[in-house]
Parts: sequence; C-alpha cells; structure tokens
Amino acid sequence: MENYSHIFDEITSKIISLVEESKSLEALVEIKNKYLSKKGEFSQLMIKIREVADKKSFGEAFNAARKSIEEKYDEKADKFNQELLNKKLESEQVDITLPGNTLSRGVENPFFKVKKEIEDIFVSMGYTVETGPEIDFDKYVFELLNIPKDHPARDMQDTLYIDNNLLLRSHTSSIQAHVMEHANGKPIKIICPGKTYRRDDDDVTHSHQFAQVEGLVIDKNINLGNLKATLELFAKKMFSKDSKVRFRSSYFPFTEPSVEVDVSCFNCHGKGCPTCKGSGWIEILGAGMVHPNVLKMSGYDPEVYSGFAFGVGIERVAMLRYGIDDIRRFYQSDIRFIEEFSKKVED
Repeated sequence: MENYSHIFDEITSKIISLVEESKSLEALVEIKNKYLSKKGEFSQLMIKIREVADKKSFGEAFNAARKSIEEKYDEKADKFNQELLNKKLESEQVDITLPGNTLSRGVENPFFKVKKEIEDIFVSMGYTVETGPEIDFDKYVFELLNIPKDHPARDMQDTLYIDNNLLLRSHTSSIQAHVMEHANGKPIKIICPGKTYRRDDDDVTHSHQFAQVEGLVIDKNINLGNLKATLELFAKKMFSKDSKVRFRSSYFPFTEPSVEVDVSCFNCHGKGCPTCKGSGWIEILGAGMVHPNVLKMSGYDPEVYSGFAFGVGIERVAMLRYGIDDIRRFYQSDIRFIEEFSKKVED
C-alpha cells in the first residue's frame, strides 16, 4: 500500500497556520471558503486521484489531512464563539439588586363596580341572575308584558327596530317574559341585568344605550309590603344604613298598582341639599305589582299567584353614588376618569 500523505503535508500545514493566526470568526470563515469549499485549493487536490494507482490509499490520506484541518478549524471557531457569547452576556447582564419595574394596578369602571354590587345584594337575598338576548321579538319585549301592538304605552319606550317583529330590547323585562314562559306556573325570584336601547332625549343624563337591573318575584301571598321591604334593604346596602324609601303612584303597563320609588338622600339624610334639589328624596327606580294580565299570559292564575317587579338603571345608581354628571363618561374609556374610582366608597 502506497503512502500519499506527503502530497498534502505542505498545504495542510499552511492552512492550519492560517487558522491559528486568524483574529476573528469572519477571517476564519474566509479561510474555510478559500481552501475547504467545493472549489477550494485543498478540495481541488482530490482531482489527482485520477492519476494514482492506489486510489483507496490516496482517498484515505486526503480525508486524514482534511480531518486534521477541520478539527483545528472547529477548535478555533469554538474559541471565537465563546468570546462573542461572553461579550454578549456581559453587555446584557441584569443587576438583580436593582428594584424591579412595577406595573400600575388596573381600576374597574364604576359601571361594573355598581353592577356587580347590585347583583351581589340581590343574590344575598336569594335571587338568581338571569340573562337573555339583546335583540328580541316583539312578543317578549311588549306583548307578553301587557303592551299590545298600537298601544300608546309603547311611546314611553320607543326603541330601535330591525323589522316589524324584531327589535333591540327597550328593557330587560323581556328576560322576565322568557323566564315566565318556561317556568310552568312555578314561583320565580330573579334579577335581570343587561344593556337596553331606546330613542331618548339628547342630554347628558340620557343615552340611546343604557343598562338596567330588573327584578321579578312571583309566588303566593306577595304584596306591596314585600316590595317595599326588599327595596328598602337594597337602598340600605347600596347607599346608606339609614336609607328609607317611599312610593309615589305612577303608571307602567305591566304592573298594577305601579309606583315610582324614591330613596332618602344619602348625602344630606333627608335635610335637603343640591344632590336631592332640596327635597330630601331622590327618584331611583320604578316598580309595582305584576299586572294580572301578565300573569295570565304566562300561565299563572292571578287568583292564586301574585308578584312584584322593579327596575333600576345601573348608570343612574352609579351617577348618584359617585356624583357623576354625564352618563357618557361610563363609555369613553378615559383612564383619568376611571382612576378616580380606585377607592371603595364607605358608608
């Protein structure tokens, strides 16, 4: 077997010297491209295999020389890569003894603060929370609530129609209609929070969109005294421990008798102030006993069952409680406004 290693000794020694003397990874890569690439000076020596008799020995000698060059190359490349890594780690190191960057704590919109609190108050009294579609049929928004087509009472809740039978609900009473329809004459004790829509007066206390929490109780022997006690307990928990409520006669097509409900001013405690316009009372919601026609249409015998219903505007409560002057502030996502409500209001 003939030895061909002497053919590669000179160029191998030359390449290894260049590798050892290289000063950067870029220079090292240039050496590899010049000598070890497919058309590099070292690789081209493989062409001489055509001229030799013992091609196997020639190939082994070529591969051995190439291996020694590549080992030296890899060793040098690893050294450069480690130096680059050390420099990067040094430049990017973090001083863990420094205080961290603190993130500001988010603040809940007062609308949702009040909505959750109203729900919690009534859930603590044994009510369940029901939801329903915001786009609903005329049957549930009006007809099952004793407001037939062409009834003048519809003007009180002028709303936005999609077609003659489908509309954006003007109150969450439509949820009550759905619940009564599927209750099969059984007792009900629910609240229905949600968004509602109406064409309304253009001033800072009204909006085409607002939210309500409506309540409904149906059972045997329910009377106005139960309604007043419920709303007075709600007022005490929501506003002030000494809050009182009073009823004033009113009209709603789905209740009879119907009442407007005032709560004693939680700012002056009934003495008279700008908040209550000197009267000592603030109008806060509407309520009444469920109309016998509504009971009948939903499968209840009004001779056996009675009930009461009430509805309160979530924004209305929040505006009174926090002294907010414009309903649009709830929907403008102004962080400066929202941050004003980071503290809990105490009684």
